[in-house]
Amino acid sequence: MADLILGQTLSFTADPFAAGPGAARHESHGAVLVEGGLIRATGPADALRKAHPQARVTDYGRALISAGFVDAHVHYPQTAIIASWGKRLIDWLNTYTFPEEMRFADPAYAAAVAARYFDLTLANGTTTACSYTTIHPASVDAFFAEAQARGLRALAGKTCMDRDTAPARLRDTAQSAYDDSRALLEKWHGVDRLSYVITPRFSPTSTPDQLAALGALWAEHPECLMQTHLSEQVDEIAWVKSLYPSARDYLDTYETHGLLGTGGLYGHAIHLEPREVDRLKEVDGSLIHCPTSNTFIGSGLFDMGGLTAAGHRVGLATDTGGGSSFSMLRTMAAAYEVAQLRGRALHPAELWWLATQGAARALHLDDRIGNLAPGMEADLVVLDLASTPAIAQATARAETVWEALFPTIMMGDDRAVQAVWVGGKVARGR
Repeated sequence: MADLILGQTLSFTADPFAAGPGAARHESHGAVLVEGGLIRATGPADALRKAHPQARVTDYGRALISAGFVDAHVHYPQTAIIASWGKRLIDWLNTYTFPEEMRFADPAYAAAVAARYFDLTLANGTTTACSYTTIHPASVDAFFAEAQARGLRALAGKTCMDRDTAPARLRDTAQSAYDDSRALLEKWHGVDRLSYVITPRFSPTSTPDQLAALGALWAEHPECLMQTHLSEQVDEIAWVKSLYPSARDYLDTYETHGLLGTGGLYGHAIHLEPREVDRLKEVDGSLIHCPTSNTFIGSGLFDMGGLTAAGHRVGLATDTGGGSSFSMLRTMAAAYEVAQLRGRALHPAELWWLATQGAARALHLDDRIGNLAPGMEADLVVLDLASTPAIAQATARAETVWEALFPTIMMGDDRAVQAVWVGGKVARGR
């Protein structure tokens, strides 16, 4: 039986960074028809009720129905260390991240954290995440098995590190990174709603041989994405220069080894050289903005205005647990604040697009997720736009949908998430 889901609806016909806020479509009394895990129709509620009188109706009243949030860069193994105090990137890794990742040698521990991670993200309305794991193949298995059990679309890959800048217990080799990644790719990629992502952590923890091995794997499997980190902090860039003295810049350490291209996901990308900006645009690489992480560990301010104006493919992400929240609402708020500090006030339509269709586009999945449109997978979030007294009093004054939505973007949290649908079925709420 088809489901007819009623409420306010918000969707996109184009990228609002290019087409303006008019690219968004709002129905004040709208509906989404869902059947077989897919969105079959959207439009005014009265028209869809008349056209589909046998559909099972779920009426969310004045709540807003949107595509579920898409988180384009996370580290699910860092779930337990989120909001740890006082470190910048390199010290963060050594003090918090690496000791925690060692625990993922235990498959039972990995499975427990994966379950907790998805509990937390679904509570915040996130229906797709692209995650780093650890060097342990069992950490990949745990993430994918949990996502599969919940019917989620999810992406991940084994994090590869073979340089002695990483602890001995967290190092593989160039060959084992290739072999393990290939075996995991063959096991999981394309199974149900799962996608494997080739994952060198970043140049400082991989030797040139390992980067080349993973570049070769990507060339053999161009259907897969590749994810890594790029130009997050200035001291990191100096570190890369000391380890790769012949490289033209940070991006060149990837480019030289076959890790620059369409389908590449480059996390952070804050302190880019002009050549790097040009090359990323030429190859249509995806830049993943992680604003709560960039402020929490003091990395810098992403150039959202300049990079989107130049036509770069940009997605939004929490960067759990370097990021300080599992919520894409909080992440949108931080993106707004970071852009303000660079002199660009992002419109609510732009923020919402980044967390849904824009992030899906960064993952090359915008033909399947991230929007309310016929044929898209039915991953939905239903939001109460008056979830707290502070938000309610601001929303009560609203004269436009953007004035009603912006307080939830800036002040909302999991209390705003009234329901979540995954693959056309209710996963949280009613």
